[in-house]
This record gives sequence, structure tokens and C-alpha cells, in this order.
Amino acid sequence: MKQGVKNGALILVLIFAALLLTACNKSSVDMPSYKQISQSEAKEMMAKDDGHIVVDVRREDEYNAGHIPGAIRVTNEDIGDTMPEELPDLNQIILVYCRSGRRSKEASEKLAKIGYTNVYEFGGIIDWDGEVVKE
Repeated sequence: MKQGVKNGALILVLIFAALLLTACNKSSVDMPSYKQISQSEAKEMMAKDDGHIVVDVRREDEYNAGHIPGAIRVTNEDIGDTMPEELPDLNQIILVYCRSGRRSKEASEKLAKIGYTNVYEFGGIIDWDGEVVKE
């Protein structure tokens, strides 16, 4: 009888450990690997001289119609599984935006998967109340 209780307890411990490990793995996979910030936080970061880069992931016509001063254009569609040549430093602070926030989230996730470590997504230019320049 004692052996049966020990085996039952061991099985329960193993099941619990397996469930715990599975839950940990799932949550780390589901967590975004970039940081989502507000536009006011993005403005504060842009005011710093810390080597950051602002990336507009919209199409060329959208970019030319109005973009944040100093932003470079790297379209969401052009970001694949290798480093874009415009972003040579995996550790650089990268502030990402688009028109409404959907493409910037997609692009930020792709950049993080490539290995960029300081990606900050701050939504869309339609909500931007700062300066905008046109080409």
C-alpha cells in the first residue's frame, strides 16, 4: 500500500511540474518581445540624444504626405527575417510608428524576432500631435 501511495504522489508531482513548465513556456511565447509605449513617452525619448532612430513603416506615398521629422522609412512589408540595412545595430533604440498602429505592431514584432533588443512601438501618425514634415 505504501508503494502505491508513493507512486501516486510521484505521478501527481510529475504532472504538476509538466503543467507548470508548459504554462511558463506558453506565456513567454505569447508575450510581445517589443515594448509598446504611449506617444507622449515616444516624444520624451525623441527629445533625448541617445542615438535612437525613428522608423516609419508606411509606404513611400504615405511617408511623403507627412512624417515625423528625422524618421526614416523602412516599410513593414520589407522587414523579413534578416536585418534591414537601414538598421545595422541590434541594440539601437528604435521607435516605430505607422498610420494607425497595426503595421507598427507587426513590424516591431518582426524586428524583435530578428534580434533587435530595444524596439518601442508607439502607434500611428493619425494620433500624433507633434511636428510633421512633408517631402
